Amino acid sequence: MRRILVGIKRVVDYSVRVRVKPDGTGVALDGVKMSINPFDEIALEEALRMKERGEADEVVAMSIGPEEAQQQLRTALAMGADRAILVKSDTAVEPLTAAQVFTAIARAEDARLVLVGKQAIDDDANQTGQMLAALWGRPQATFASKVEVLGEVLRVTREVDAGLETLEIDLPAVVTVDLRLNEPRYVKLPDIMKAKKKPLDVKSFADYGVEPTERLKVTLYVAPATRSKGIMVKSVAELVDVLKKKGLA
Repeated sequence: MRRILVGIKRVVDYSVRVRVKPDGTGVALDGVKMSINPFDEIALEEALRMKERGEADEVVAMSIGPEEAQQQLRTALAMGADRAILVKSDTAVEPLTAAQVFTAIARAEDARLVLVGKQAIDDDANQTGQMLAALWGRPQATFASKVEVLGEVLRVTREVDAGLETLEIDLPAVVTVDLRLNEPRYVKLPDIMKAKKKPLDVKSFADYGVEPTERLKVTLYVAPATRSKGIMVKSVAELVDVLKKKGLA
C-alpha cells in the first residue's frame, strides 16, 4: 500500500468549555485552545502504525480550514506524517464539500486508503467518510475498533449493538475510526522541530475543481440549559415521593 491519506480537522480542544457568543451567532473562539479532532488523531496514529509495520510507504495529512489550521497539520507532521495539504477556507465547511475535496485529493494522490475520524466533536455530523466513499466509488468500513491489512484486503472490526462485527473490504477504501482503535502517541520536542522542515502545501478549492456550496443555514446558537441543583434524600420512600411530585413516578 503506497499512500495513506488522513483527514484532520481543527476543532476546539475537548478539554475547553465551549461558550456561545452573546448574540447567538456562533461559538466564541477568541483565545480558545484549538486542537486536532480526537477521532482524527486516532486515525493518524493508525496510519502511522501501518507505515511502521511496512504496510504503507507514505502518510499524508490533509485538512480544510483557515490559515491557522497549519498548526494542527504541523502537529500531525510532528507525530510522523510525511507531508501535509491544507485547502484554505475562511468559512465553515459542510460535510459534502469536505467529502468532495477529499475525493479530489484521493484521486490526485492515487491513495490506497483514506482514514478519517468517525465524526468531529464540533458538529458531530458523522457524514464526511461515508460521503467520500460514495463520491470516490470505493468500499467503506465505519466505526473501526481494529484494522488489519491483509495484502489488498482490509479486515475491519467494528462495535455494533450485538457485539463485534468483522468486515473485509478491498483496497482502495475508506475507513472511519472509533475511540477504541488505539491511543495516539505523545509528540516530543525534537519531532516538533523536524516537522517545521516537512512539506505543507496550501491549496484552494479551485485547485481541486470544487466550488463550496452552502446547503445548511444555522440561524441561532443556544447554550444548553443550566442543570438544576441535585438534592439528597434519606430513604427510598422519600425518593419515590419526590419523583411523584415531579410527575416522574
